[in-house]
Amino acid sequence: MKVIVSSLVLRDLLDPRWHKLLAPSLNLLDELEGVCDFAKSAPTRENIFRAFNCEPASVKVLIVGQDPYPNSDHAMGLSFSVPANVKKIPPSLRNIFTEMLSDVGGSAPSNGNLAYLADQGVMLLNRCLTINLPDKKVDGRWHGFTDQVARVLAEQGVIGIFWGSHAQELAHYFPKDKRIIGVHPSPLSAYRGFFGSKPFSSVNRILKSENRSIIEWTKQ
Repeated sequence: MKVIVSSLVLRDLLDPRWHKLLAPSLNLLDELEGVCDFAKSAPTRENIFRAFNCEPASVKVLIVGQDPYPNSDHAMGLSFSVPANVKKIPPSLRNIFTEMLSDVGGSAPSNGNLAYLADQGVMLLNRCLTINLPDKKVDGRWHGFTDQVARVLAEQGVIGIFWGSHAQELAHYFPKDKRIIGVHPSPLSAYRGFFGSKPFSSVNRILKSENRSIIEWTKQ
């Protein structure tokens, strides 16, 4: 039996500032509400739309992940990010930090919480926003929803970063000069082109060319 853990339906958990922009795909949220048991998925229900806790016009960069971490202690609604109290940084995130330091210098973040990037206009969006913990599966309806998110952000002139095949499904919405396509940072593929790809300085060059403030990727 499906367990209801919130009086709010899924679409009402989405920040209302996004509702008009994402109107064509809100019906998918209603469908997901009907078939998913969010008491058995990650991230927790209140964090599913954490990446959307911002003014849409404030988004400057989109980083697309694959699925949430299949662990309720790690998944927090921001792609690749884990809560500050997680002691062991996941391998993909560790590789991201390695490339950040190599690319733009500075000091490594003190923990794996990437909210400091979200605060600067970097949207950390997973291709699917929830994962069912018992079988580690995702519902494909999320693809239609994140397609609409990518379409909207591309129309706003956002820069997209797409690592790996799942993320790259959204790259075509973005013009060539606003998309950075590369290898996924997982240990299985990072040495095949992720390391040395310099995505972070590339984003900042684009932002500078548009007279917009750059992202402080690391502690300076």
